[in-house]
Amino acid sequence: LAASAERAGAIVLGTPATPAIARLRLDTRGLGEEGYLIRSVVVDGRPLTAIVGGGERGVLYAAFRFLRLLQTGQAPAPLALRDAPRVKLRVLDHWDNLDGVVERGYAGASLWGWQKLPDYIGPRYTDYARANASIGINGAVLNNVNAEAVSLTAAYLDKTAALAAALRPYGIRVYLSARFSAPIEIGGLRSADPLDPAVQRWWRVKADEIYARIPDFGGFLVKANSEGQPGPQDYGRSHADGANMLADALAPHGGVVMWRAFVYAHQQPDDRAKQAYGEFVPLDGKFRDNVVVQVKNGAIDFQPREPFHPLFGAMPKTPLMLEFQITKEYLGFATHLVYLGTLYQETLQADTRRGKRATVARVVEGAVDGHALSGIAGVANIGADRNWCGSIFDQANWYAFGRLAWDPQGDAQAIAEDWVRMTFGNDPALVAPVVGMMMASHEAAVDYMTPLGLHHLMGRGHHYGPAPWDAGSARPDWDPVYYHRADRNGIGFDRSATGSNAVAQYAPPLARRFGDVRTVPEDYLLWFHHVPWDHRMASGRPLWEELIGRYDHGVAEVARMRATWSGLAPYVDAQRYRQVADFLAIQQREAQWWRDASIAYWQQVSGRALPPGTAPPPHPLAYYQSLSFPYAPGNPK
Repeated sequence: LAASAERAGAIVLGTPATPAIARLRLDTRGLGEEGYLIRSVVVDGRPLTAIVGGGERGVLYAAFRFLRLLQTGQAPAPLALRDAPRVKLRVLDHWDNLDGVVERGYAGASLWGWQKLPDYIGPRYTDYARANASIGINGAVLNNVNAEAVSLTAAYLDKTAALAAALRPYGIRVYLSARFSAPIEIGGLRSADPLDPAVQRWWRVKADEIYARIPDFGGFLVKANSEGQPGPQDYGRSHADGANMLADALAPHGGVVMWRAFVYAHQQPDDRAKQAYGEFVPLDGKFRDNVVVQVKNGAIDFQPREPFHPLFGAMPKTPLMLEFQITKEYLGFATHLVYLGTLYQETLQADTRRGKRATVARVVEGAVDGHALSGIAGVANIGADRNWCGSIFDQANWYAFGRLAWDPQGDAQAIAEDWVRMTFGNDPALVAPVVGMMMASHEAAVDYMTPLGLHHLMGRGHHYGPAPWDAGSARPDWDPVYYHRADRNGIGFDRSATGSNAVAQYAPPLARRFGDVRTVPEDYLLWFHHVPWDHRMASGRPLWEELIGRYDHGVAEVARMRATWSGLAPYVDAQRYRQVADFLAIQQREAQWWRDASIAYWQQVSGRALPPGTAPPPHPLAYYQSLSFPYAPGNPK
């Protein structure tokens, strides 16, 4: 590396203000703070590599990009790269509680040592920041969306400021989840009404207090009036009223509010999938300029597969921040190899049909509606485990999230290949089969868990394993039977015009496609329709046989993944090879469990015989129903 261009082969880094860079007279217009150039240049007959960022963060991102090219053996000659993020806010949401427990976390305790802060800054904070910077992530929400008001007290703000100082050199801004009732719980007020001047004043003072400690504080993430959390509706106010009050407090400091759209009412709805649309679409255009509405990729809750959330095609006047889940709450925790890059890409490339090239990616980028504020959030899968994520392959999901948050139009397979090369090496005998495993893994998990558009079939509370029979929760829409509605005649949730009419929340061309059993994609068939068991599928098989075939395919695919991995021992160190092999064995056993328990239940409900040649479940349904897992991980309750 060099700060000048005096030696042949030098690598010169800097911004346009760096003298050695300025003398190269490169076109750096439009790079912004985070964009960059990587160029092969010749100065006075000497070949040089110029790594130029529009700002300091751009230099950082460019350096990591250059290292990636070298490590993967993909550096072109000559170098002529120009890149900038398509999304402004690229944020990890940590569902970490102040006691160290991570909600839906499968990688050990929280990374944040709150009891040792602010006095001790562990080296992993720097490692964490550097890893995030290497994939373009520029923000971190430090605490759970089910927030505790104490996180906003002076003592905890001092701790947060210490973390902010550790992350700042790598371009990471910190955010906090704000509990809406904090003015009551730690402020001594009688109300948290967003239209109450005393409440507004309390939040302004609190924002001033935060920014005095953390001048580059990012802002607040808010979960309100959802799953028991307090919010503006407690006072007869709207989500916009609540978000705007906080936005006004943050605006003088440049902060933003990320207001989550994951809401469903206390009253039982006709279809939970319709709730967020019903609450937020009437508020389109009523939010402050520094508010983004944060919307999950699907309308239920991070299911193995969901159609894209209809809000992405319905709020043109409001910036929408896409929320993915990186931690695998519904996809096998830390032991199932499920590459989520394909799930993310499926959502991002979905066409909302709200105009020309109105994909979810372009809506989120702000390109469709001209929004300057844009964002993508990912619920982190990071903990104190030595390997960060609970398993080696779950690191790939953190990596893929960062890459696709930077460029939502990126390619999941190319990202997987980069990760494999940097994680295991560049030998083609390893790269091709491992990428193949990863690219097939999500479809396999969907098939052995929730095929053909089924959803929400997991165990209650901990969300571990199959429980399609589960009923009797405090709310019917917490139960699998609410979603699959299987009976003697058929299976699936009717969201067509003859059912809940959730299809009407999509643009008319999609509403027609999803609403017709003849044209709906089979991957979403049982999401949108209650279908007779004898319904003829594209394969020519009746639905009953197709459903069983999908379960069998998912299990068989995991067996193929195990077989592939078993041949890769010469290319992987013994420790990592053994862990992946052991986890694949767990995955195969649990995939078989999902298949057997589900088929046993569907057979009882439908009264149908298994197709000829189908292996029957090895146990009666009562056995699967008797299984109990009171200490399954990730469930703090």
